[in-house]
Amino acid sequence: MLEDFVYKIFGPGKKLGSLIIFTMCLLVISSSISMQLFCFLCDFTKFETFPEAFMSMFQILTQEAWVDVMDETMLRTHETMAPLVAVYFILYHLFVTLIVLSLFVAVILDNLELDEDIKKLKQLKFREQSAEIKESLPFRLRIFEKFPDSPQMTCLHKVPSDFNLPKVRESFMRQFVIEVEDEENENAKRTNEAFDSKIVYRKQRPVKILNNPPKVRTVVNNLKKAAVIYIINDSNNQRLLLGDSAMIPVPGKGLLKPQGTVSSAKQLRIDQKKSIRRSVRSGSIKLKQTYEHLMENGDIGGINRVSSSRSRPHDLDIKLLQAKRQQAEMRRNQREDDLRENHPFFDTPLFAVPRESKFRKYCQLFVYARYDAKLKDPLTGKERKVQYKSLHNFLGLVTYLDWVMIFITTLSCISMMFETPRYRVMEEPALQITEYCFVICMSIELALKILADGLFFTPKAYIKDVASVLDVFIYIVSLVFLCWMPKNVPPNSGAQLLMILRCVRPLRIFTLVPHMRKVVYELCRGFKEILLVSTLLILLMFVFASYGVQLYGGRLARCNDPTILKREDCVGVFMRRVFVTKMKLRPGKNESYPSILVPRVWANPKRFNFDNIGDAMMALFEVLSFKGWLDVRDVLIKALGPVHAIYIHIYIFLGCMIGLTLFVGVVIANYSENKGTALLTVDQRRWCDLKKRLKIAQPLHLPPRPDGKKFRAFIYDITQNIYFKRFIAVMVLINSALLCVSWRIEEKHTEALATVSTILTLVFLVEVIMKNIAFTPRGYWQSRRNRYDLLVTVVGVIWIVIHCTMKNDLSYVIGFMVVILRFFTITGKHTTLKMLMLTVGVSVCKSFFIIFGMFLLVFFYALAGTIIFGTVKYGEGIGRRANFESPVTGVAMLFRIVTGEDWNKIMHDCMIQPPYCTPAGNYWETDCGNFHASLIYFCTFYVIITYIVLNLLVAIIMENFSLFYSNEEDALLSYADIRNFQNTWNVVDNHQKGVIPVKRVKFILRLLKGRLETDPQKDRLLFKYMCYELERLHNGEDVTFHDVINMLSYRSVDIRKALQLEELLAREEFEYIIEEEVAKQTIRTWLQGCLKKIRAKQQNSLIAGLRATNNAAALLQDQEKSKEEKGKEISADREEETETKDVEAPKHRAKKPVVLPRSDSIESASVRKYLAPTLSDPASVRSDKDKIAVSKKRNSRPPSMVKNNLPHLTENTEQSRQQRETLNNKTTVSKVSSVMLEVREWWKEQLAYSSESSEDEV
Repeated sequence: MLEDFVYKIFGPGKKLGSLIIFTMCLLVISSSISMQLFCFLCDFTKFETFPEAFMSMFQILTQEAWVDVMDETMLRTHETMAPLVAVYFILYHLFVTLIVLSLFVAVILDNLELDEDIKKLKQLKFREQSAEIKESLPFRLRIFEKFPDSPQMTCLHKVPSDFNLPKVRESFMRQFVIEVEDEENENAKRTNEAFDSKIVYRKQRPVKILNNPPKVRTVVNNLKKAAVIYIINDSNNQRLLLGDSAMIPVPGKGLLKPQGTVSSAKQLRIDQKKSIRRSVRSGSIKLKQTYEHLMENGDIGGINRVSSSRSRPHDLDIKLLQAKRQQAEMRRNQREDDLRENHPFFDTPLFAVPRESKFRKYCQLFVYARYDAKLKDPLTGKERKVQYKSLHNFLGLVTYLDWVMIFITTLSCISMMFETPRYRVMEEPALQITEYCFVICMSIELALKILADGLFFTPKAYIKDVASVLDVFIYIVSLVFLCWMPKNVPPNSGAQLLMILRCVRPLRIFTLVPHMRKVVYELCRGFKEILLVSTLLILLMFVFASYGVQLYGGRLARCNDPTILKREDCVGVFMRRVFVTKMKLRPGKNESYPSILVPRVWANPKRFNFDNIGDAMMALFEVLSFKGWLDVRDVLIKALGPVHAIYIHIYIFLGCMIGLTLFVGVVIANYSENKGTALLTVDQRRWCDLKKRLKIAQPLHLPPRPDGKKFRAFIYDITQNIYFKRFIAVMVLINSALLCVSWRIEEKHTEALATVSTILTLVFLVEVIMKNIAFTPRGYWQSRRNRYDLLVTVVGVIWIVIHCTMKNDLSYVIGFMVVILRFFTITGKHTTLKMLMLTVGVSVCKSFFIIFGMFLLVFFYALAGTIIFGTVKYGEGIGRRANFESPVTGVAMLFRIVTGEDWNKIMHDCMIQPPYCTPAGNYWETDCGNFHASLIYFCTFYVIITYIVLNLLVAIIMENFSLFYSNEEDALLSYADIRNFQNTWNVVDNHQKGVIPVKRVKFILRLLKGRLETDPQKDRLLFKYMCYELERLHNGEDVTFHDVINMLSYRSVDIRKALQLEELLAREEFEYIIEEEVAKQTIRTWLQGCLKKIRAKQQNSLIAGLRATNNAAALLQDQEKSKEEKGKEISADREEETETKDVEAPKHRAKKPVVLPRSDSIESASVRKYLAPTLSDPASVRSDKDKIAVSKKRNSRPPSMVKNNLPHLTENTEQSRQQRETLNNKTTVSKVSSVMLEVREWWKEQLAYSSESSEDEV
């Protein structure tokens, strides 16, 4: 395994070998140049020869005391050349540390990178592992299977003994019998669940009565029938899941329609979700043929709904994985149900609290009560728009009980910060108060959780993972310490060990906060690779340590008197000089260095030796952190010669350049793999980066140009001009450049600096006033960047007033503080700088829990260090400012060690033993250390913090830095596209609220340019899809900035390449629903248009008929008038007798039914032709046909009848018109209704369109 791991990390060797050759060539070239530049310096041996120059440049590469090399070189060169020397060494240091060393990490990460095909296979494997669930129960529950079954049987009271009752299980009877005392809404709820009917939720309250009814047991017929039906449906559902599809409809067979909608499909799908009957048969493996006709959500006929082009092989993989997980979960639940039914003590906390007791329910209510912000609508299930959503999520992160314990634990940790070796909790009642509060509150918490869920032998037992074991351990230690309170604590005693274990209390926050547990889980998941890297480094150290013991064992010891060279002569005493400073000061005239009498001792170097394998490995472990390797090099050169320096240089190169970068690469790779980013393809990673970019993108909050007002528009144009923005940016840089010189009141240039800063502040004030005029104060205040500019400008104006009146040190301090605040406004002047700052902010937010976890770990070590090393004697690393005398100074000391600064010196100071220290009876009275405790303490802390936790922070920064550093050509959406959308949004969002009505989305889509551009004419369907998607998102309500840009991002990429499998399936199903709904809407709109056309044609036909009737009536009236005039001329010559006969004749003719048939013939011709048109004939053709028919009938009439009936037609015109209108109205209503019914029936049959079905589809 280790061999495979080494080959995986180092790869074929070509990349790493090339990098090693490049580094060696760089060292050789830089050493040669440096030797030529500085070999002439007097009394300076670091660059006299090539080996010396090589070692010096290698020292700079390792960053160990590289400043000493630069300073000594600058001191020995001319003053004019010293800055150039500093620039030379600084550039070399930056190049080799930031680029060359990073190349080693890059090569290892590149070797750990997987191919695209392997990534896809790993994704499937990871998905299988995530879908799996253990079928077997844990041992704490399987122990009940060892006992005989004793299920609880039904007992009937007050029944004569003459009746022999069969043995019936209580669990079976509970399905049919309920208590009358239960509330009515509970009864209704059970019945509704049995029938599974979707009804609108309505809160029901129980009716309060004066007298309590007697408790009787009854059987509800409806519930009994519903329960039987429920069991039958559940049985069918189990057959469907397990492959036994004898009684189950399959697509294309039996009851299923082409759309896959059957009457029982919905019921079956819900039964699948709410199954209480978990009868699982082993050996049911016919999953493939079963899940071919199941959708991802459990619906039937899913394959038929999707076209053949949409059917994909990985759909079946997902369904098979889901089936596998569901079967395993069902088997596990079935085993739990069997144990619960057959063993009365199963799921019984402490074997004493009954399962269904009210006391246990109250305990569960206290334990699981948490803040619910109701971010989702209980009816629709969609998210609601709530202000301060992140705060609501934070409050609902844990339960109320956990929040209380987090608060109590924090107070207890704060109290522990005040404990010192001289201010102990055993003797201070003020510190004991919080100790008692913590133990009492934790006792109540554990009691509630154990009584609610059990201790160990219950499904939800309290002790079921490492976190709960840590909680119990902390509680036991705190309780024992509180009961004991030892007054005397000797070093290395059990009491001191108890106090050290008590320092674990801050780590309880890890177990209380879910995100903190996730951090620990991410660390532990990569433990295998970290262990392999550690093993590899230990083997490397062992090899070099063995070689070092053979070469240098016993050869590095020297006498402390430099004049003595042999061990036999190292006896007696000598005068040793004492230096109080590291400065190379020479004594004056008639003065000498102070010295004291010291005994001669033959000893090894102070902090390392190679006398045995343990000391050698310890020395090499310290060297592995780049600390102390110069001392080893100098001792080897001085004792054995310059050739032996090759040993330590090779070890440094192999162990540090390659070995330590293995830690960095493995931790980063494990983090990426655990997060899932290491298994992403290139397109998937680009999609993830795009989503993160869009998440941090915000609207511009830029008010529109005030076109109606010329002055404001002029000022607006000035403020938005690119040259004006650059001018302000240059002013900010000039203002920041004033900090290059110190602001002191005694300096002459300070007044000039303050004057320049005052002038620039007034310029910024003018900018703020101009923007307020252009944007209005309300529009200016909407941008957070403008608010910050206003705040800094107001503070600057206040400083101007203070400076003009006071002119003291305080005014100058406020002045340069204003300049510092003004410098941060430069980030908002450029888009790239703004995105970089947002990236840093996102990285800090995402790494908050890791940073907080690191602080808790440092705090734990600081508390333990205060007890172990609180009174250690001062030495080379421990002094007045760096010590463990209190937890506060201990935290500062450990943060210093986090940076790697002289941690080995501090460790050796804490190892001090007699006779170099004074032992005592209590740990606060002695100044000795502890060798083994110091070794374990500092080595574990340095490895965990430096090699693991800090590399996790590097991994997070690398993950988020891709948001900023990305090629515009490779990005799915560039910054220009996002900026274009922001400008377009700013045009449509007039009020800069961040939300717009959904009706305005079409304007944004039409105004967009570039990659997000959509042509409504060419891409008409896509335009409809996007509009309907946003309408469906919030049920037609307002949409936000991120809603629209996220929708556009999905529509602008190839989702088959960019999205992962689960997200791809969900997105394609969602887009299919969108397309289906848009198609329905299109057909519905087309049918409504057809109906409108039909109605319009019917109205046109009716109007044309009425016009034809009126024209015929007008023609007849004209004929009557002309013939009446002729008749009057003829009748004037006749006699009165003939006149009376002529008058009586028309009266007799009027009694004949002649007018009605003619009127009916005209009306019938008009009504049949105009009110009942055929759907195939257009209106113009039908009207022409009708006119021709009317004209023919007019011409076919005999003129005599028309002539004789003219007077009577004029007399009955009003009556006949009313009759025609009533008949026309009746026929119009009847025929329109008949047409509507025909269209509706056709619509239902052909397209299955109805309100109920549409709701089910949605």
